[in-house]
Amino acid sequence: MASRLEAHLEGGCTCRFVRYRVTGKPLIVHCCHCTWCQRETGSAFVINALFSSDNVTHLGEQPVMINTPSLSGKGQIIARCPKCHVAVWSNYPGGGPVVRFVRVGTLDQPHEFVPDVHIYTQAKVPWVKIPSGVPAYQEFYDPVK
Repeated sequence: MASRLEAHLEGGCTCRFVRYRVTGKPLIVHCCHCTWCQRETGSAFVINALFSSDNVTHLGEQPVMINTPSLSGKGQIIARCPKCHVAVWSNYPGGGPVVRFVRVGTLDQPHEFVPDVHIYTQAKVPWVKIPSGVPAYQEFYDPVK
């Protein structure tokens, strides 16, 4: 699966003010179908590659960190470009500041990351088909299992 390859890829926002590099393997790649992600992205889902924050290096300017609500009620911190406001990653309470949920669509080569798992599929739009053999959960999953 592509998401298990060693990564050394760059990405950033639309205006290229915020740039970053990811290195190493992602912990996992989520395709999230929750209504919060649908609303935040204006799309049917979001694909996030989870990296240790030590494996995400700033190449451009620093993003601004915005505290926003989340489905869990615990909130999330979204890193956005201060100029074009594109979200490049998020931090959630479960992983805290040590895990970055990098928005795969902000990578220069987003095709390198195929989802390992689909989450919050109870909110999935009906025309999205999950490939057979890919784990899918109605809500979140137990990351220990």
